[in-house]
Amino acid sequence: MIYLDYNATAPIRPKVIETMVEAMQLPANPSSVHAMGRAARKQLEQARAVVANSVSAFANEVIFCGSGTEANNMALRGFVDRPVLVAASEHVSVLRAADRMGGDRVCVDSNGVIDLAALESKLRALGRPALVSVMLANNETGVIAPIAEVAKIVHRYESLLHVDASQALSKMPVDMGMLGADMLTLCAHKSGGPVGVGALIIRNDLPIKTFMVGGGQELRRRSGTENLAAIMGWIAAIECGKSLDWCKPVEGWLRTMEQKLIAQAPDLIVAGADALRLPNTSCLVMSGVSSEVQLMNFDMEGFCVSAGSACSSGRIDASHVLKAMGYDEKMASCAIRVSAGWNTKEVDVLSFTQCWMATYQRLSKKAA
Repeated sequence: MIYLDYNATAPIRPKVIETMVEAMQLPANPSSVHAMGRAARKQLEQARAVVANSVSAFANEVIFCGSGTEANNMALRGFVDRPVLVAASEHVSVLRAADRMGGDRVCVDSNGVIDLAALESKLRALGRPALVSVMLANNETGVIAPIAEVAKIVHRYESLLHVDASQALSKMPVDMGMLGADMLTLCAHKSGGPVGVGALIIRNDLPIKTFMVGGGQELRRRSGTENLAAIMGWIAAIECGKSLDWCKPVEGWLRTMEQKLIAQAPDLIVAGADALRLPNTSCLVMSGVSSEVQLMNFDMEGFCVSAGSACSSGRIDASHVLKAMGYDEKMASCAIRVSAGWNTKEVDVLSFTQCWMATYQRLSKKAA
């Protein structure tokens, strides 16, 4: 099988496995006061510093948690006294949390970029400080948001900005200060780390409401015994992912793929193609052929790709991201996502390109 679904979860790096196996040899709780507990605490705090440094934050701003979804919920539900505004193309964990809080959605343009004028208009109309959530890089299209510009507008209205950077870490530079974010979500398994660990980085002067109560771990902001083995594995992934040298060739392979496919299939749409995108992501819309049919065919041919977010319990629905971008229900049901990463080879992309063209020739004729 050729794996091209890194945005769902990236293959775990060998160094991560090695680090986690070593960490699991020590049955220590970072909250224990004995020698082994203190050693575990030291490892935890060192890990906190590494995560902070990876996005130019402070160590005491890092709250470890169980996933990017949990971090997103922590951020939105931590300020229940504020009205919530989210971009219409956000990850479902943000959209559903916002819906439960009676939040409102800000429209995006045809490339999936948030409408800054619409954002400012909504903030002005609210007349009081809000909480705004905009993801740095979209998980389905790879489109990168103008977060620094968003931050200027948000702070002009004395509001807070949460940024979901789950897809961005280890694929592009992420600097919390330069972005102007008040809170930042990170996730380990999108960049070669283990599933089951993430972090919310929050300015330490913000009085966030406690989301998980219990023993008072994580600076009393998120109780629960820390998953130290997974955290240490994540640190290994961060260290391995410091170099972005793999990004440029991967980007070249994917953009060449898009050009070849469009040359053979003029009705192909590359969602978000006119916007700044992550180097590893390509969202392809094969008109008239459902995502489900495409995925079944690619799977039988030995390719792992997806229809968008992998957080829907195996369901294949029309992409809410594409619908927010103005695609109708039918077109939004015909998209697949190709996402490469640190272990992708040029031959993988070339092979998929050939498979896509053959599949298009076969399925488009049936659709017609």
